[in-house]
Amino acid sequence: MTTDDTISAVARHLAQARRILFITGAGISADSGLPTYRGVGGLYNGESTEDGLEIEEALSGECLAVRPDITWKYLTQIEHNCHGVKPNAAHDAIAALERTHQVVVLTQNIDGLHGQAGTTNLIEIHGTLDRRYCMRCGQPASLADRAVPPHCGQCGGVVRPAVVLFGEQLPSLAIERLYEELDAGFDMMFVIGTTAVFPYIAEPVLSAARKGIPTVEINPAG
Repeated sequence: MTTDDTISAVARHLAQARRILFITGAGISADSGLPTYRGVGGLYNGESTEDGLEIEEALSGECLAVRPDITWKYLTQIEHNCHGVKPNAAHDAIAALERTHQVVVLTQNIDGLHGQAGTTNLIEIHGTLDRRYCMRCGQPASLADRAVPPHCGQCGGVVRPAVVLFGEQLPSLAIERLYEELDAGFDMMFVIGTTAVFPYIAEPVLSAARKGIPTVEINPAG
């Protein structure tokens, strides 16, 4: 099947679909200028950080607990890369589909670009850099504090972003919402810029295959 044939087939399925699930990862934000940690154009391909840690170690809940300065050093780099970045055509196209379809977006990304593009039914399974809170008192914290690490203005505790770091559990509310959406069913599924190596991605993909639901994978690293 040629590329044109594939695109035509996808368009036919899309025209017939009512509810669509999009599962997105770092690859969808590449055209916005955001590099991934690993993979095509990754920031840390085949090398450790300057602190001698793998990026997964530096951005772990364990490291944040004992060396918040190291974790925040690399969180600051990520925030810097996200600053001023805008949604690209893929984010905009998904958001636009909400006018004609029931769309659910499950994203691994913490860049907030789906929300900026206008997607409303959004499950940010790894959280977002757009919110911070104090690890000691739990109060929301300012995004303007550029200290490394930032501290709570009320109790002085270390502040963290509302994201899931490596080694931490996924938020139960987000998982519950995902299963509620899966129980409601979908007519079509897209997996964009990520691979089905995580259970919360693999399970919907395998379920769609068993039910004969059309599934489209768009992944340059695949």
